[in-house]
Amino acid sequence: MSEPVILQIAEIERLASTALKHAGAQPAAATSLAAAIAAAERDGISSHGLAYLPTYCQHLQCGKVVPEAVPHVARPAPGIVTVDAQSGFAHPAIGMGFAELVPLARAQGIATLTVRNSYNCGVLGYHTENLARAGLVGLGFTNAPASIAASGGKRPVLGTNPWSIAVPDGKGGAAIVIDQSASVVAKSEVMKKSRRGEAIPLGWALGLDGEPTTDPAVGLKGTMVPAGGYKGVGSAILVEIMAACLAGATLGVDASPFSGTAGGPPKTGQLFIAISPDAASSGLFAERITGLVSALTAEPGTHLAGSGRLKARARSLAEGIRVDRAIYDTVLGLQG
Repeated sequence: MSEPVILQIAEIERLASTALKHAGAQPAAATSLAAAIAAAERDGISSHGLAYLPTYCQHLQCGKVVPEAVPHVARPAPGIVTVDAQSGFAHPAIGMGFAELVPLARAQGIATLTVRNSYNCGVLGYHTENLARAGLVGLGFTNAPASIAASGGKRPVLGTNPWSIAVPDGKGGAAIVIDQSASVVAKSEVMKKSRRGEAIPLGWALGLDGEPTTDPAVGLKGTMVPAGGYKGVGSAILVEIMAACLAGATLGVDASPFSGTAGGPPKTGQLFIAISPDAASSGLFAERITGLVSALTAEPGTHLAGSGRLKARARSLAEGIRVDRAIYDTVLGLQG
């Protein structure tokens, strides 16, 4: 097996941005998405890092992402910001929305951003953590093309539909980051196993017949297993209501896949709620979060949500980021 390539975050950003621009992305969109790709690699979430870059480039070229899209921002109500991504990448649309959302939440105490006609937003916790770094509690939802069946069914009607919350630590970072999908694992993990020709554990996915499978190809044609059974389906419905219905985006059952070239733009959506913690708690937030973190970490061996990313981040900054050589070689081929 080949040794991995060691890269720095700036180099990953450069490689990703160059590839995206070569595939047709506008410079601002390429810069925004490349920063998120590099952050995913830095934090040990490689499934949403450089491994996804060929798909992003392919979707620019086949029309699933509109290269020249310019997001349209509006303020239809005092506490609501809306962005129409115009079938472009989600990241620049979310970035433009946050530029309005953050000062609005600070001024009013709470504000909401909806994004429609969007695309895969990558690691949802990346976006909510950006809100936490701005001193706000960030809650995020994003719907996805259908891959989970309704309770008792076999046909996919809901996406894996992640939700995330990030909590500021009072020092410019995040004390807690939760980012979880409605399925047992993110679909990207099954896709990663499929690329590598590896089996998946039982309990990750079901075939078209509704039976468990260890073959990722069979699972990708079937459905993802919801986390906690019907409770996972309920979580997916919650996200669908927030990120598709409230945002005016396409339902997962009607959205084209985030993989392959068929179907045109998926036009899915995101919703973010930003809350001023001191305004909401009468200044008691920092004390309560400190107490919560202390309670969650008091017992040896416990794991605080988001701590794994921080450990990977610290290791990456100290030692460089380990990138699979085959993926690196593929990325070099996208440079033009």
